[in-house]
Amino acid sequence: MPVHRSGTARVRRLTVAGILLAAFSLLLTLPAAAAGRPARGTAHMGMGVLAHDGPGGTPAPTAVTQTEGVDVAGYQGNVDWPTLWNSGVRWAYTKASEGTYYTNPYFTQQYNGSYGIGVIRGAYHFATPDTTSGATQADYFVDHGGGWSRDGMTLPGTLDIEWNPYGAACYGKTASAMVGWIADFLNTYKARTGRDAVIYTATSWWTQCTGNYGGFAANNPLWIARYASDPGTLPAGWGYYTMWQYTSSGPTVGDHDRFNGGLDRVQALANG
Repeated sequence: MPVHRSGTARVRRLTVAGILLAAFSLLLTLPAAAAGRPARGTAHMGMGVLAHDGPGGTPAPTAVTQTEGVDVAGYQGNVDWPTLWNSGVRWAYTKASEGTYYTNPYFTQQYNGSYGIGVIRGAYHFATPDTTSGATQADYFVDHGGGWSRDGMTLPGTLDIEWNPYGAACYGKTASAMVGWIADFLNTYKARTGRDAVIYTATSWWTQCTGNYGGFAANNPLWIARYASDPGTLPAGWGYYTMWQYTSSGPTVGDHDRFNGGLDRVQALANG
């Protein structure tokens, strides 16, 4: 009997060791979210900006008329568009897609809800250049709400290209490879819709990850992200911004933006 108990204890020790080894192996294979990173699909416009710049402040007065806008994503759920309209919001962007693996479950309420109350609306795509090609993601975006129509109420799609919330800031790409990826997306989007996409980015990320490339400025409107009293230095090539995301802590939805011009200029962009 003592021999039997000793053998049983040894088996138990081996079993416990095996369980611990299996658990350790499992930890090594868990997705990034389990290691403290967000789950794929949860990224949204300005996520990296918030981490780098903080929640933002109040824009300084300007002599140029500015038109208030907002950007929304799935994490905000159903949006209270009447309240935003009454506060002066006249344009909005809704996240449609991310990579080729995610579409916003609240897209219909957010995209059509803004349109229904008179807000000029558009859709944006959160880019993940480390998962698939720019062309593939542009096609996915257009096929899942990112298209454009000549109705006077639809803005061209936006490429949201910023810090990688799931890993390396530049998605493991060199500056030249990143520029190539962005060009692939933009060329495909224009071929599909007839419109040049807007580029949303932050100057510091653009400088780090594209080498401050200036070749897109001639055709693609700039949506600059900077949570401060002014938009600061712009990326190379752009002499002015078209839109500016100035805070992530504004009323009702958090992310608020300014269009660099009056409502007639917003309408002009929608009309192409």
